[in-house]
Amino acid sequence: MSFETNRRDFLRRTSFGSILAVSALGVSNSFGEYGPIQRTAGSHLRVSLNAYSFLELLNANAKDPSNGINLFQVCDFCAKHGFDAVDLTGYFFPGYPSAPDDSYIVKLKRYAFDRGLDISGTGVRNDFTTAEKSVRDEGVQRIKTWIEVAAKLGAPAIRAFADCQSPFKNWQEASRNASRTAVESWMADSLRECAEYGEKFGVVVAVQNHGDFINTGDEHLSLLRKVDHPWCAALVDTGKYLTADPYADIAIMAPYAVNWQIKETVNSSPTGAPTDMNRLVKIVRASGYRGYLPIETLAMKRKNYDPFVEVPKVLAELRKAIATTSEDATGPG
Repeated sequence: MSFETNRRDFLRRTSFGSILAVSALGVSNSFGEYGPIQRTAGSHLRVSLNAYSFLELLNANAKDPSNGINLFQVCDFCAKHGFDAVDLTGYFFPGYPSAPDDSYIVKLKRYAFDRGLDISGTGVRNDFTTAEKSVRDEGVQRIKTWIEVAAKLGAPAIRAFADCQSPFKNWQEASRNASRTAVESWMADSLRECAEYGEKFGVVVAVQNHGDFINTGDEHLSLLRKVDHPWCAALVDTGKYLTADPYADIAIMAPYAVNWQIKETVNSSPTGAPTDMNRLVKIVRASGYRGYLPIETLAMKRKNYDPFVEVPKVLAELRKAIATTSEDATGPG
């Protein structure tokens, strides 16, 4: 029997032929409709840590290497606490927003590997809501630069923002009061260009619901549908859907997620309701998500915030939820 016959038989028996029009990332079919990511064998969850949890200490170290901690020490922390991966935010690399030297990238990649850590992602700052096309273009170029860094690190995804940046206070101000439809089109065009570049390097552009342009799951999904590219997907920030029931918004977006930020509270505020980890993980499992759940803790203006205390506490809650819900999963957890 020929190889071609075997291949056809396999496709027929597995019904895989019916989804060949869907990208391996599963978000664009032959009709140009943006759809959920196609996954196999039920949920499989691993824990990661977003380096941003150590924001103040990393910034202090950047100013004076004798203070704070660096990314190598973040990796040590992750290894000590049994994380599966680390998400290395681009801001804390030497020379940001320019790419670091390859020698630094290689050293950090090997350091993480020797500690049993994958690198689950990275991220940069960008503003695609501004009326200034030159600023949007600068953001596109920055993401492209860091797509190459991500590829060298072995990181599968790079975070892109969907909000305005300083000096603007909101997207209306940044856009000079352009319509939401117009701004969404600007953003989609920029993100699509980034996604096309990401495809060349095998890095997914993960759009985070951060800021005031995306407050709901429907708004998040609307933007991704406008982009309509298989290498652009969602980074679901569990603390940034500002609705009466953020878990409903998380459920909308979980099928489109390639990365996450698991926050302590559902509105990233010290007065907000603590995240119900069991409820959250059940939603994640129901979507069939397979991949990393990076924790990101925040100071949230707390004077006594200590990531060395806060991160292990949130990690224990997340691990307990993963273990508790595993028997309800449709596949291995």
